[in-house]
Amino acid sequence: MDALLVLLAAIALGGLVFLPWMRRRRAVQQTRQGLLVAGDPMAGYGFVPLDELDVRLPGPDQELDDALAAVRHSRDWRPAAELLKSTGDDWELRWQRVQTLAGSAAFELARETTDGEDHAAGPRSGGIWLRTWRLESPKDPGGAQTHAQFLVLQALRDPGSQDFRMIMEEARTVCREAALLAPGSPIPYLTELAVARGLGERAADFEELWAEVVRRAPHHMGAHLAALPYWSQKWHGSRAQAEAFAQRAAAGAPEKSLLPALPLFAVYEHLPEANLVRGLYQSAVVERAIEGAHFALDQAPADHPVAPHVRHLLIWFLVRAERYAEAMEQLRLVDGHVGAVPWSYGRSPAAEYAAYRALAIAGWEQLGGTSAGFPRDGH
Repeated sequence: MDALLVLLAAIALGGLVFLPWMRRRRAVQQTRQGLLVAGDPMAGYGFVPLDELDVRLPGPDQELDDALAAVRHSRDWRPAAELLKSTGDDWELRWQRVQTLAGSAAFELARETTDGEDHAAGPRSGGIWLRTWRLESPKDPGGAQTHAQFLVLQALRDPGSQDFRMIMEEARTVCREAALLAPGSPIPYLTELAVARGLGERAADFEELWAEVVRRAPHHMGAHLAALPYWSQKWHGSRAQAEAFAQRAAAGAPEKSLLPALPLFAVYEHLPEANLVRGLYQSAVVERAIEGAHFALDQAPADHPVAPHVRHLLIWFLVRAERYAEAMEQLRLVDGHVGAVPWSYGRSPAAEYAAYRALAIAGWEQLGGTSAGFPRDGH
């Protein structure tokens, strides 16, 4: 059983972190112990079991959980509409909730398609509550914002499809409808950032769109995370452009802002494909980015809606840098939810998160830590 668990962790991590450990007998033993704890976490560190990890959200949001449950049970859009109405102009929280509601509708539709149900006798029911929302309350800005994000997610499911551009163009149309329904809101413009990236808009046009975001929410962390990929080498920019964008945001951040963590995301966007070298994660560039993230988390409110996103990426870097005590502290604060980068980039977010959690436990114990001395007040 031990060997099987070790193999599963190695597969989940692609061997990039785990294989060097297998060359050292003691490290293998520690990792096996960590994996067993991860498999039965309530008996050790109080961590959430693998099959109970929530892949929808980066952190807890009981109101959103309740709304999603009500929508799923009744297929009625009104709980979602009420949730966004009560969220008001808390733009960071609203953006996260819009994304999750749209993701829920997209997941319903994708699961229905994957399950191979026969729809010859009628239309698909997956995500029907969102379509009904738009039909019955076309002037509700929350419905329009969620619909626009839903369309982006649909397009990004298959960027190479013939329908990609058509769906993205439709998403842009809905973004602009949503902007007219709530002129002061940055949310439609955040969604349109993804549209512009997907359609390969010129840098000048993207800058113009970004100016609309900044005019409404200049220090919005979610907005910066949405804009950063455009400037990355993977899309329409370069490593230098992405890092410059992140550094400017961090340097101009007001007090209690998460923006000083943005360089960590820029570093992640430009890691080499083969990043086996341990020294890479202990380099000055990575260390500065990690410290910036720590600083941002220390300064920002504990309940900042985007803080869990920062913590999850920080865990990934801290484990690779072998800073296990710091990784365990972040795990204590976010464990249970895994809907964040970098886990969401993988095919099995929960499994990839659990594998890193196991490595953090193994490293923590190798350094003398125990479950008895591990605080659990984060849950």
